[in-house]
Amino acid sequence: MHKGLSMAGKQNRPPAARTKAPRARAASAKQQGPRRHRTIDRVTLILEEVVYNPGMTFAELVRALNAPKSSVYGFISGLLASGWLYQEQNRFYLGPAVYGLTLASGHIRAGLVTHEDLLSLQEKTGVAAFLGVRAGDHLIYIAEAGGDHVAGFEARSNIRRTLLITAGGKALLAEQPAAERESYLRRRTPEESELIDRFLEEFEDICTTRIATNAHRGRFAIATTVHNQSGAPVASITLVGPTSAVQPRLKKLSQILLRHVDEWSKRSISPREAI
Repeated sequence: MHKGLSMAGKQNRPPAARTKAPRARAASAKQQGPRRHRTIDRVTLILEEVVYNPGMTFAELVRALNAPKSSVYGFISGLLASGWLYQEQNRFYLGPAVYGLTLASGHIRAGLVTHEDLLSLQEKTGVAAFLGVRAGDHLIYIAEAGGDHVAGFEARSNIRRTLLITAGGKALLAEQPAAERESYLRRRTPEESELIDRFLEEFEDICTTRIATNAHRGRFAIATTVHNQSGAPVASITLVGPTSAVQPRLKKLSQILLRHVDEWSKRSISPREAI
């Protein structure tokens, strides 16, 4: 009897009375502000550690998180599967998913090069311009300007590429310290021996001219590196277009590319460009 009356009372309660408790809880939560979540904290910490210490090992990440190995292993496995991390020689690097989001946003967040810079370069040269950064042993394009539909499609469908198969990758590799460059080449698979030989043949010329080139599927690419104010290479800029239109203009396009890039490197900038 009492139970039935109690249920009837709830059903007949005015709407305002029935929603008062949830509203009160929502207001209380809003006053408290955002709350930390242990899983989110650990995943975020993994990404931050890898950003600032690329090439970390599993043991180093376990120590950084001060968490059970099984938990860290689970987090890393999920990040690898979703592309936020990738693994090379038992070391972890930031994955292509991060750069894919940057590419999709249509903005450059590195600070040194703006989207307007790429547009200006594309207008002066008449060919597509791509900004690439190194992530571990790979080159990832993070922004573009221009109308080369073939190169643009390949940049989006194959975000992460080994350094040896791109002009931008070869330009960055040529500027690495000798020990790091040799270590990278030793890690290559036997299937890449031809690419290694080609790079070594081109190495002296890349160092002298600051220009690397590559031909692929009817497209010709010209690339150089962008330096920060300390002189360290931080990215590559690549001009891409049909071989028949770009290769005959190699000298002129190289001069325009180097002139623009040298101007960018002289800037006094903030660490990140506003989105």
